[in-house]
Amino acid sequence: MAWPIAEVARMSGVTARTLRHYDEIGLLPPAWVGSNGHRYYEERQLLQLQQILVLRALGVGLTEIARILGDQVDELEALRGHRRRLVAERDRLDSLAATVSRTIADLERSRKDGTPMTINRPENLFEGIQPKDVDASLRDFPEHAEAARQATAAMTPAEIEAGQRERTTRMIRLAELMAAGHPAGAEPVQSTIDEEYRLLGTIRPVPTEEYLAIARSCTENEQWSAAYEAIAPGLAAFQRAAMEAYAAARLS
Repeated sequence: MAWPIAEVARMSGVTARTLRHYDEIGLLPPAWVGSNGHRYYEERQLLQLQQILVLRALGVGLTEIARILGDQVDELEALRGHRRRLVAERDRLDSLAATVSRTIADLERSRKDGTPMTINRPENLFEGIQPKDVDASLRDFPEHAEAARQATAAMTPAEIEAGQRERTTRMIRLAELMAAGHPAGAEPVQSTIDEEYRLLGTIRPVPTEEYLAIARSCTENEQWSAAYEAIAPGLAAFQRAAMEAYAAARLS
């Protein structure tokens, strides 16, 4: 039995664009291509896609995944190894969930007391967070994910942590601007978005269409949305609106 690329995308949650990219780099060629040019996948490709997604969830880059799959002999033993890593990842996510819970508690106390929206212990945001989380969150943008992975590979742990803290500082700044009633297109908000856009470009030039897709992911990507909402309810939608306003004003 074979499934067309659209059906595989629906079943797996991976976009057709990503599947085409996996084919182009030789990571997951389809079983065959129809006369209409459509890609079709059989059970073997679906099993391989499952392994790719498990490894991506564990933070493994595409180049390393290709090596792992190329060296793999026993699929059952490989899956057992993936399961061991998933159990370890589950424990790490439990730690991360506790981190977010503390942040929520801090924000609830802040609102109850009527104090400004700030985070008293920003370092707590990073417990349980690893550089591979960024790669996983960019699953719908494989080219950018690979560029980000290569960039972080050349950084020291201290540099990576500093970058995480800077990103969180900008998220908190946007939350405070939102709480103060600034519209998404207001100058203070757009100044922060411009800083984000320029930093994004240091990893890889991002076309306007892709930038708008990234903006949509602020609310549509579960990991991204959760990160914003952990700081302030409504921040994910505010970030998206601010990015879309930036694209309309400066990138069109």
